[in-house]
Amino acid sequence: MIVFHDPAEVPAGFGPCVVAIGKFDGVHAGHRAVLEKAKTDAAAGAAKVVAVTFDRNPLATLRPEICPDDVIGLHQKLRLLAATGIDATLVLRFDQAMAAQPPDEFVAQVLVTALGVQTVMVGRDFRFGRGGAGTPDLLARLGERFGYQVDVIDDVRADTGERRVSSTWIREALAAGDVETAARLLGRPHAVWGEVVHGLKRGRELGYPTANLSPALEGFVPADGVYAGWLVDEGAPADGADPEADAAPADAADPGVVTGIRYPAAISVGTNPTFDDVPRRVVEAYVLDETDLDLYGHHVEIEFTHRVRGMVAFDGVEALTAQMADDVRRVRALLA
Repeated sequence: MIVFHDPAEVPAGFGPCVVAIGKFDGVHAGHRAVLEKAKTDAAAGAAKVVAVTFDRNPLATLRPEICPDDVIGLHQKLRLLAATGIDATLVLRFDQAMAAQPPDEFVAQVLVTALGVQTVMVGRDFRFGRGGAGTPDLLARLGERFGYQVDVIDDVRADTGERRVSSTWIREALAAGDVETAARLLGRPHAVWGEVVHGLKRGRELGYPTANLSPALEGFVPADGVYAGWLVDEGAPADGADPEADAAPADAADPGVVTGIRYPAAISVGTNPTFDDVPRRVVEAYVLDETDLDLYGHHVEIEFTHRVRGMVAFDGVEALTAQMADDVRRVRALLA
């Protein structure tokens, strides 16, 4: 998958394209259904499939006080979009200048001139352009002028049909520690991604050395507690490497899929209330049966598959160590 960060980077004659526009936060089951339809439509018209998305949630610029936390970060988003098999993603910088751009200018510059749009796919609640004046209806009227079609995509609903699949629902599930519901909506286990950094090394002292993720990690951190899951070691990045370049390896057989060594893990999220000396929430993972694994400086992805228990304070090290042993036993059984 090719990644463009500005319409000017798109080479002349790149189109025609079937374009899907959205935040794609989570690249969840609903997003992937849209992209699969785009691929089908593109194949019929010998067109490329391009996702147009943003470097941040537009609310971070427009209404930062109400902007929710992202389900995934940009690195994760690009990797997941690449895994769908689309041809390219255009990541637009959503700053004040873009927020002020008139809708017809956005269509002319981004969709028509840069991408040679043939069909554009949006959700019913899609808004774009200055003051949110752009609607699917306006997009269709502009399509009559510029010669493209508009496909307004209906919501994708969960199997039970009670709610549409959405990033909001996924965040709600993760905030409650319900990683299994989140996985059902995402179509895969939820994950966070980041660099392994040095911590207090208390787990090592207790016989359960953990890989601590940097606070600058990507991905929505679930509710405090202990989880079963997986740690995927991607290794240490090359000096000066751009993490986004890893999102779409040019010669990979399955682009966008996380590659590396995959380990079963017991994962802890929280502030270590037994010792009460961790000022911020930490994500750390104990790789089962590995006590000499050196992951410092490595980028890892940590996947959450099951919640084992909530986070509680224990009456001393002995009680904590006994509980950790039981946690590992339960994690082992869940991942078997």
